[in-house]
Amino acid sequence: MTKIKKRFVAGAKCPKCSAKDSILLFKENGIETVECTDCDYREQQTDIKVPQKTTGSMIGLFKPD
Repeated sequence: MTKIKKRFVAGAKCPKCSAKDSILLFKENGIETVECTDCDYREQQTDIKVPQKTTGSMIGLFKPD
């Protein structure tokens, strides 16, 4: 079993509970995932969708609803 490397997103605010600095970003089975440590918010985005939304010098874009 491999350990999933989770990183906090500095300054990010949870779209559900509005908690600041509580968002984690990680890849789970090749799917980019964000989740809040304070509430049950969780959103996933596949790698296929990322290039379709990016432009120019951006590496990727993750836009929570």
